[in-house]
Amino acid sequence: MRTLIQTLGALALTAALCASTALGPAAAAEEIPRLARRGDATQLLVDGKPFLILGGELGNSTASSLPYLQKQWPTLKALNLNTVLAPVQWDQVEPVEGRFDFTVVDGVIAQARASDMRLVLLWFGAWKNSMSTYTPAWVKRDGQRFPLARSAQGQAQEILSPAAPATLAADARAFAALMAHLKAVDGDRHTVIMVQVENEIGMLPSARDHSPAAEAEFRKPVPAAVLKATGKTGSGNWEQVFGKSPATDELYQAWTYGRFVEGLARAGASAYPLPMYVNAALNKPGVAPGGYPSAGPLPHLYAVWKAAAPSVFQAPDIYYPDFTHWAAQYDRPDNPLFLPEADRAGKVEAPANAFWAIGEHDAIGFSPFAIETISDPAGNPLTGAYALLDELTPVLLAHQGKGVTRGFRPPVSFEGVVDETPQTAKMGDWTVKVSFVDPWTPRDKQVFTAHGGLVIRLSADEFLVAGSGITLTFGEGVGLEKVTEGRFVDGAWVEGRWLNGDETHQGRHVRLEPGRFQTQRVKLYRY
Repeated sequence: MRTLIQTLGALALTAALCASTALGPAAAAEEIPRLARRGDATQLLVDGKPFLILGGELGNSTASSLPYLQKQWPTLKALNLNTVLAPVQWDQVEPVEGRFDFTVVDGVIAQARASDMRLVLLWFGAWKNSMSTYTPAWVKRDGQRFPLARSAQGQAQEILSPAAPATLAADARAFAALMAHLKAVDGDRHTVIMVQVENEIGMLPSARDHSPAAEAEFRKPVPAAVLKATGKTGSGNWEQVFGKSPATDELYQAWTYGRFVEGLARAGASAYPLPMYVNAALNKPGVAPGGYPSAGPLPHLYAVWKAAAPSVFQAPDIYYPDFTHWAAQYDRPDNPLFLPEADRAGKVEAPANAFWAIGEHDAIGFSPFAIETISDPAGNPLTGAYALLDELTPVLLAHQGKGVTRGFRPPVSFEGVVDETPQTAKMGDWTVKVSFVDPWTPRDKQVFTAHGGLVIRLSADEFLVAGSGITLTFGEGVGLEKVTEGRFVDGAWVEGRWLNGDETHQGRHVRLEPGRFQTQRVKLYRY
């Protein structure tokens, strides 16, 4: 049986050959979408310029039928999206081993271009939501070559074992073919700006795979990279180093999954090195691994995943109420924050989450799931939020990484309890206090999870405030020299009404009323 290293080497060679024979214009390296560090932030560059994803992810099957997908674009356009996240299915791309059919992929790209949208493609390969339901029939029917994972009791699961080199080789070959094809058909257009590798990897119902190959790997010495990532010393197999526990099982499984993903990412990048990420189905607090999809790129496994799969970044799919708790854990110096599944589309809190993530954590993008299911785009708050964020994008991106932007929204507990306590932030020489309870609206008419916004310090004494349902004060002895509403047109501020009277409660506060999204420019002075 070939070793993992031998398999990865062969895949890299195969991918390089695919890239060298791809037809169509080659994209210059500096033009390919990429991630780049800017100050304290990481930005996504598209066509050489910073890009902010105002996205939505399609339902799992929507992009598998081009006529069905065609009907969704009016909704997607009406919601003011600039990017659509769309799955690509292994079984549809390679129905016969070694014979690739990119008809649907090409159709999705053509439709996106016609609607002036970018794409993030989601590779549904060996796993989708833990299971292996999107693998081709020739994989599903050959359990000898492509063995399934087994539970602790030895029962086969409909989950391919990541310990099988043949599975990695087949999946990576298909992924490399996809990336080579994208380079051929889109390398000069950059409709596709990023790719997700697999989807919500995780082991069920046990913490790790107990197939024969996995058991053999589990008994081998812990790799040095794992010891370094976990701060452990010594040597021995997984249980000798970490002890016998579900946590040890999950740690092993995370390393195994991560190495598999790294194999795919390397093979794909050899053909066309678009930015790539892996997404996480989050662990439910108080539940043991296996009760939730074990060993995905979860916060408590971040270091091991980073060591195993350095070619991808990690992103959370957040369906729990405590959005801010989970999202913050993925904003790291070596990991940009991207929210590919920010709960289901239509949630009233989506705009506040978007403003907070972009303002507080310099997120490269935000995207609710099943975006096409919103039946009334005109009446959905995300539409107005995205319109305002699109307007603000030039100024937002220009200020990212400088430590001058903050996001605000009331945190929510896992149980759904909203904390309305005002928040304060030091911004330059000023202290900003943000309240989420609107002073002029009856409490029973307010939905506090929908309140939120962001603040940018434009200069020493001037701020831009955007969002909905927040009220700002700046402390004793600080006055509002000038407050104006307005908007940005082609990146330039166009001033509207001056608000130094009733709208600011005679200079006492800056208020963005609930129920609509707006921008105000504020200049402060001391008295």
